[in-house]
Amino acid sequence: MDYKYSKQSHSQALKIIPGGVNSPVRSFQGVSWEFPVYIQKGNGSFIWDIDDNQYLDLLSSWGPLILGHAHPQVVEAINNAAQLGTSFGSSTEGELKLASLIVQAVPSIEMVRLVNSGTEATMSALRLARAYTNRSKIVKFNGCYHGHSDSLLVSAGSGLMTSGVPSSAGVPTSTVENTLVAEFNDLPSVQSLFDHFPEDIAGIILEPIAGNMGVVLPENGFLEGVINIAKEHNSLVIFDEVITGFRVAFGGAQELYDVTPDITCLGKIIGGGLPVGAYGGRKEIMEYVAPSGPMYQAGTLSGNPLAVSAGIATLDLLRAEGVYTRLNKLGSCLENAILGAAHEVGVPLTINRVGSMLTIFFHPGPVNSWAAVSSTDVGKYSKFFHGMLSRGYYLPPSAFECLFISLAHEEEDLFSIRDNAARVLSSF
Repeated sequence: MDYKYSKQSHSQALKIIPGGVNSPVRSFQGVSWEFPVYIQKGNGSFIWDIDDNQYLDLLSSWGPLILGHAHPQVVEAINNAAQLGTSFGSSTEGELKLASLIVQAVPSIEMVRLVNSGTEATMSALRLARAYTNRSKIVKFNGCYHGHSDSLLVSAGSGLMTSGVPSSAGVPTSTVENTLVAEFNDLPSVQSLFDHFPEDIAGIILEPIAGNMGVVLPENGFLEGVINIAKEHNSLVIFDEVITGFRVAFGGAQELYDVTPDITCLGKIIGGGLPVGAYGGRKEIMEYVAPSGPMYQAGTLSGNPLAVSAGIATLDLLRAEGVYTRLNKLGSCLENAILGAAHEVGVPLTINRVGSMLTIFFHPGPVNSWAAVSSTDVGKYSKFFHGMLSRGYYLPPSAFECLFISLAHEEEDLFSIRDNAARVLSSF
């Protein structure tokens, strides 16, 4: 494939945008590619770059496009909303309708506040947990990413008892000194933190299904155990369902696993491809949010008319019978195609999948922790990415991200991946 115009655009972007991109993973540095591919349009399950190369999109804008690109009903909803005005900074009926749909769908949410991104949602949820409990410390899990707010940009220290160490320049140590790090799927690591700080921890934030280190499923009893430990110490549990909300089930991972957090963060799908976020929970907790209560959070564009219209259209379509059965079947098709190719040519790899989201780990498995994730062969994934891109398949440009399937994908397109993947893997 020729990438003349993508190269030219990136060369210009490097002069006026840091790193030439507006989000780091778009740079393709994670797959040792010297420039990002510039996308110009999408339709259904396909996208085209500015050099007119066509790809089967297995990224779906990192998850939001569960209906596929440019779904007619979503586009119509956005167009209709735009004709009435793009922003008012005032309350609208669209906000109320989207909030009502979320409350009806997510088991733990009685009240919800709309914001502009997943980062805003998680940042606000932490502040709310601290306000409600009148405590300062937060527990997060190694490998789980919850947006780029200062207190969550933390990696594990030399031991589980070590306070957080900033993983980004510009984040003062003092900002993260109240962030504690546990290990995903390791309940003793959680219990140890509460043993050391029994009355100081406001809450635990986690992805119920990890997605930001690739898909890592919770082991049996892990989520229930986290909730029980928190309850024993009068702390709150915050589920970051920005990725899994309306993706793995209509009610998210908490519906799938029948567990109930205190606060839930949402994003991606609830905006139908436009910027959005939300956090919600029990009424007694959410009433701490201003103007009802003392915890302040605000946003000029929160509940933007275009975003909520796209979200409403998307959620309405996801309520149809059989939607998640089909998504699971499509996810299974993709998983079987890649595993079949790997088996055919004798390349060991592991695929973790929940419904229509999955990750390919060049690791013999199992991959159930950050330690296992971090030992995956990034070089092999990079080589696989290059080979598949040249054959017209757009995968996430990072070994630690998810592939996402949409309802627009067709089984035959996913089955066709097997032969192409086998050719790429045979060169390893």
